[in-house]
Amino acid sequence: TIDNLKQQRSSDYYQIIHLATHADFKEGAISNSYIAMWQSKLTLDKIPEMGWNDPQVDLLIISACRSALGNREAELGLAGLAIKSGVKSAIASLWSVSDEGTFTLMSEFYRQIRESPIKAEALRQAQLEMIRGEARIENGRLFRPNGDSIELPPQLAGISKPNLQHPYYWSAFTTIGSPW
Repeated sequence: TIDNLKQQRSSDYYQIIHLATHADFKEGAISNSYIAMWQSKLTLDKIPEMGWNDPQVDLLIISACRSALGNREAELGLAGLAIKSGVKSAIASLWSVSDEGTFTLMSEFYRQIRESPIKAEALRQAQLEMIRGEARIENGRLFRPNGDSIELPPQLAGISKPNLQHPYYWSAFTTIGSPW
């Protein structure tokens, strides 16, 4: 919920906030666009009220559909407004994304970010792993380049073997703001 997110932010300092949910950027008033929260929506016009700069959020990931899509009133969409509201960096998508591709990309991003202090480079390395077929889904498991595998959540486990090398699965995500 929005209240829970605010409460968690006020009780502890989190450098990374990851919103793995649904989002939609819609034409017209900025209040039409939103990030889905539990039984409510965090609309674009409410993002500045989230206090992302007190203390500053180092990285906000909105791994949802069309979260970096914008227009004249809101360049770079939900993620761009988060940057304007004090977030140092954001990772977001330019179009509708698949759950299995996003799960794979984000799993590899978090593995890469431990090795690279540059967020944009960690995202690029995760994307390259998918392009080369080093991160793949088979038989309900995500197989990773380091030899590990992760059992997929039940919602994704029944999906057949998607071709994660295809740009649809990895190229929607971009880094906005500071790459470090």
